[in-house]
Amino acid sequence: MIRSRDDDACPGALQVHQAADGGLARIRLAGGMITAAQLESLAHAAAEFGSPAMELTSRGNIQVRGIHDADGLAAAVTAAGLLPSATHERVRNIVASPLSGRSGGLGDIRDVVQSLDHGLQNRPDLAELPGRFWFGVDDGRGDISGLAPDASTHLVSPDTAAVLIAGRDTGVRIPAAQAADTLLNLAQAFLAVRGNHWRTSELDDPDALLTEAGLQPTEPSGATWPHVDTPPVGWITQDDGRIALGAAVPLGVLQARTAEFVAAITAPIVVTPWRSLLICDLEEGIADTSLRVLAPLGPIFDEHSPWLSVSACTGSPGCAKSLADVRSDAAAAAESGEPAGRRHFVGCERACGSPPIGEVLVATNSGYQPRHP
Repeated sequence: MIRSRDDDACPGALQVHQAADGGLARIRLAGGMITAAQLESLAHAAAEFGSPAMELTSRGNIQVRGIHDADGLAAAVTAAGLLPSATHERVRNIVASPLSGRSGGLGDIRDVVQSLDHGLQNRPDLAELPGRFWFGVDDGRGDISGLAPDASTHLVSPDTAAVLIAGRDTGVRIPAAQAADTLLNLAQAFLAVRGNHWRTSELDDPDALLTEAGLQPTEPSGATWPHVDTPPVGWITQDDGRIALGAAVPLGVLQARTAEFVAAITAPIVVTPWRSLLICDLEEGIADTSLRVLAPLGPIFDEHSPWLSVSACTGSPGCAKSLADVRSDAAAAAESGEPAGRRHFVGCERACGSPPIGEVLVATNSGYQPRHP
């Protein structure tokens, strides 16, 4: 699909989108990482300046809806350290293996995420990237590569990374230490060849980016990874013996009050691309107490919960185009406990947020109908 550059209306913390229920802001988190203090500040800001029902996104970001004071929200986000660059805030789309450095993987890619984020902000030209363009950093387990970011790296050993475009291995291999610079160069190459395209998957010849970025394949190309659609949930023993709690958030809606309880644990937090939370680096006793406190508030710690198999777009009343309150219908489906497989409920034919696997149910004037490819 070819779109006009002027059509890029992706919301940010400063560029607020006007939805049916008020302003919508998106606060971007590099690699989904956020401190407890930042989450607490954002929860307070959401309750004060918009809706306390915050949304976790499929790129590990947080959205605030129903905003009635955009300036107040922006000031609060800035004060919390969640707006490090006013010029680049909409292009800080960086997704990374959320358990990296704590459990599994071939290496710890958290430093790559930080270097990529800082490098991106220090490249004035890259502020022109489309708001939908996103980077991926996979620690070798394949969870991020399966999501097919526009430009990504995938560890194939602790010291070597494959370069991927739109989730496809290009055959290029680089030292893992060069991952951030390589991704920035690929983004620069995309700006040079994109025309009116927003995504690398839309290019007629995505491998042209390699030539533009000065990269040469040395291995067979074409490998892809399966799509991951469920979050890490429950009690996760880290490699250092401490505990991470994986908390699925039903339909990705995180209430400010629940966020405050999460923040009160004062532990590092990661928002995953599967609209869930990881609460990390906990001693066993604190993890046990935290789980007992949080579970009654709504987060899901059971990997077999039916909540993990349903998702939904915003629907009514937040979206003017929606024909149904899809979140309520999705919740009813989850609470029924019926083992019907992966289902995504959407309010119109645009089918926003639809995963590439599972059944997509589209609201119509005569009920839900499955969307056909």
